Amino acid sequence: MATTPVSSSKRALDPNERISEVLFGLIMVLTFTGSLSVADAGGDDVRVMLIGALGCNFAWGIIDGIFYLMGSLAEKGSNLMTYRAVRSEPDPRKARDRLAQAMPSVIASVLTPAELDGVHQRLRDLPEPPARARLAQDDWRGAVTVFILVVLSTFPVAIPFIFMDEILPAMRVSNAIAIVMLFGTGFAYARIVGGNPWLLGFAMVILGSILVSMTIFLGG
Repeated sequence: MATTPVSSSKRALDPNERISEVLFGLIMVLTFTGSLSVADAGGDDVRVMLIGALGCNFAWGIIDGIFYLMGSLAEKGSNLMTYRAVRSEPDPRKARDRLAQAMPSVIASVLTPAELDGVHQRLRDLPEPPARARLAQDDWRGAVTVFILVVLSTFPVAIPFIFMDEILPAMRVSNAIAIVMLFGTGFAYARIVGGNPWLLGFAMVILGSILVSMTIFLGG
């Protein structure tokens, strides 16, 4: 049975979104561990740092999840308006222009007017679109995934401070884990953009270090 374009499902999060959320959570927790003074910090300072890092990422996980839902609803609303506009457009030339604008430019550039007219007609044959855009189960699943990724990215960097009594060794292990995670996000990102995985891995380590230093310097 035919369905409207606005009701089609998508993946909860694409790979780039997953990498971005992990990177965001990682940078947030590094601003806490990076601001910890090895020379002066005691057990209470470490405990406050851990609570602050987890609490911050917990809050930002919720905020990011809400932003994800807002973005999903806005995208669905935009698709719905385009769908309605194309279906109701009586002028074939204007309908082709609307369709081309809604498509990726590479795809639109290879479609002939006859093919665009065919898409227009098939859209007109679909059922009447819903009155308004609504969030679907996949959207809520994506928001939950965002929250989980941001929160979970706290733990690998924080674990050494939980299980190690000496702050200096814990800091070194934590930093090593952070470097590996930053490198991993860059390595994974290279697979999306088609770049050199090793080069982008090291670039992400440098970029992450700069962002963390800048955040600490600015009082974040």
